[in-house]
Amino acid sequence: MISNSTKRFSNRVEQYVKYRPSYPKEIISFLEKNVGLNSSFTIADIGSGTGISTKLFLDNGNKIFAVEPNNEMRKKAEELLHQYTLFVSISATAEQTTLPDASIDMIVAGQAFHWFDAAETKTEFRRISKPDTHCVLIWNERLVASGFEKAYEQLLFDYATDYKEVDHRNVSEQKIAEFFEPNDFMLKIFPNKQIFDFEGVKGRLLSSSYVPDETQPNFSSMINVLQKLFYEYSVNGTVQFNYETKVYIGKMTIT
Repeated sequence: MISNSTKRFSNRVEQYVKYRPSYPKEIISFLEKNVGLNSSFTIADIGSGTGISTKLFLDNGNKIFAVEPNNEMRKKAEELLHQYTLFVSISATAEQTTLPDASIDMIVAGQAFHWFDAAETKTEFRRISKPDTHCVLIWNERLVASGFEKAYEQLLFDYATDYKEVDHRNVSEQKIAEFFEPNDFMLKIFPNKQIFDFEGVKGRLLSSSYVPDETQPNFSSMINVLQKLFYEYSVNGTVQFNYETKVYIGKMTIT
C-alpha cells in the first residue's frame, strides 16, 4: 500500500462509520447477473476499513475475509460485524493478504484500490484467486455539479493537505485497464446520495483523511467556511451530496 496510507484514518474512525455513504444494494443483483455471485462465494474484501462494503456481502450470505491493515478501522469493523458468523477479520495488506493460494471466489475493494501498489496487488490477487475469479473495484465518487457541491470542493482545495494527490479520481480507466490486463473490464454506474444537516456535513468533512483535525490551527477557519456555505445552500435545513457509485469488474486469472 502507499506509504502511510495504513495510518491515515486512525483518528477518523467514528466519523467514517457515521458519515461515509454506503453502497447501493443493487450491486448485488448486478454481480449475480454478471459474475454469477451467489451465497456460496467466498469473498476477500481488501482494504475493508470499517466494514461498509463487507456488510453488503455478509447480508447476501457470503463468507468474507475482511483484510484491513489499519488497527483502529479493523477493530471498529470487528465491533460492528461480530454477530456475523461468516465474517473473518484479518490484519494484512492488499499486497500481502496472508490468504491461501486459490482460495477466493471473488475479490472486492471498496473505496480502497487507490491506496494499493497496483503491480504488487495484481500479483497477490492472482495468487489467491480460484479459476475465473473476478475482482470488483467500487468507489462512491462524489459529484461536483450543484452550487453546494462546487463550494464544498473549493473548500477542500483551500484547506486540505494532499487532496489532489490522494483523490481516488486519480485512478484513471487506463490504470484500471492495466490492472486487469490481459483481461477486459466492465463498468457499471449506480446513483447514490446522502442528505445531511450541518452536523452531518461537518462529520462527512472530518471523515476525510486530508482535512485538518481539531489539533491544527486552520481547523476553526475551515469549519466557519463550511458553516457559511451550508447556510447559503441548505434547503429546509439540509444539503445533498450526490454520488456516482462506480463498479469495475474484471477477471484476475489468465485463461
